[in-house]
Amino acid sequence: MGDWERNLLKTSRGVFEVFVKGEGEPLCVTHHYSEFNQTGDYFAETFIKTNKVFLINLREAGNSEKAIEPYQLSFLETIFDIEAIREELGFDKWGFAGHSTGGMLGIIYGIYFSNSLKYNVIVGAAAREYMTFSKDCIYNPKHSKFNRMQELNETLKRSDLSTEKRKQLKVERTKLSLFDPEKYDELFYLNISKGMSAIRMNFFSRELQVYDVTKKLELISTPTLLICGRNDVQCPVIYSIEMEEGIPNSKLVIFEKSNHYPFLEEVEQFTEEYNLFIKEHQSF
Repeated sequence: MGDWERNLLKTSRGVFEVFVKGEGEPLCVTHHYSEFNQTGDYFAETFIKTNKVFLINLREAGNSEKAIEPYQLSFLETIFDIEAIREELGFDKWGFAGHSTGGMLGIIYGIYFSNSLKYNVIVGAAAREYMTFSKDCIYNPKHSKFNRMQELNETLKRSDLSTEKRKQLKVERTKLSLFDPEKYDELFYLNISKGMSAIRMNFFSRELQVYDVTKKLELISTPTLLICGRNDVQCPVIYSIEMEEGIPNSKLVIFEKSNHYPFLEEVEQFTEEYNLFIKEHQSF
């Protein structure tokens, strides 16, 4: 697996670090608080055979623009940044694919800028805050693994952790979101390392409390593929079912033997469903 090509892109909203790999129609991939580098990203890697993938470090992630005002870290402002990147790259439209909080960005993108999107792929996400009313969610205090997940997240925010300790804690955290934790080494075998923007993560934790765009889902006009693991402990499957009911031109596929990572846990089915979907919605 080769490295991703790194670009610093000057846009009307500042400079953004963008990693590029693959061939085909352009596809934008990002996550709300991950920090990517040239080793890439497991989710983004899924699409490189079918698309030219643009993996974006958002504001305050990696070498991208800093935030001058806190609100610049919000969902909507982030979409304005992504739109500036699309315009600078010269695409009338591109696809978007987001996993988890990246999928939440995809929902906001679809609501406000469906005209910029050929299609939208939302994996393991939600259109509203998914913890308070959901005991199946690992971020709900009633979940048996809630306390451990909280400890892991808080510890990982520390800057004084040794590389080895950080790696160990990340593995433990990921295993909590796998259908079969024993398969960790088999699934996560590539030399991919990514960081987390603590400032983005902290802003997200606040914005999430008031996040609910369910009433606006009908404004998404772009074809939307929704995918979720039946056993997703982060954004439980009920939220993907709700999104399918709300988004007019959408299709939901539930992966029976997946938790939060269907693109790794059931990789063949994931590739098959995605290929079917883009075949239907590609421009010729």
